[in-house]
Amino acid sequence: MPTTTEPAIDLTAAAACAAGCAPAEGLPTAQAEQLAALLKALADPVRLRLYTRIAATTGETCVCDLGDFGVSQPTISHHLRKLREAGLIDSERRGTWVYYSAVPTALAPLAPLLSP
Repeated sequence: MPTTTEPAIDLTAAAACAAGCAPAEGLPTAQAEQLAALLKALADPVRLRLYTRIAATTGETCVCDLGDFGVSQPTISHHLRKLREAGLIDSERRGTWVYYSAVPTALAPLAPLLSP
């Protein structure tokens, strides 16, 4: 029966780095989690299209105007809920309709990641 050999792990390089490398600067855990939640909410193409449509409106966008995304109404509602949970949009129910608006400062935490 043939035996398989696993690639050797270079422990000398890892040990040398552990002894002499300076720790890499990175985001604090809480900030990284906040940014990851925003990016995850925007990572879906339908959610990104919904968010940009809502953000492009100076006032509010009625849910009745968000039907042309090639997905069912329950799917649109699901994506709007995800955007709300991420803090990217606000909603207000008026009778049978819900109106959405973009939170103006929601994308501000992403600015340091996007600038050189």
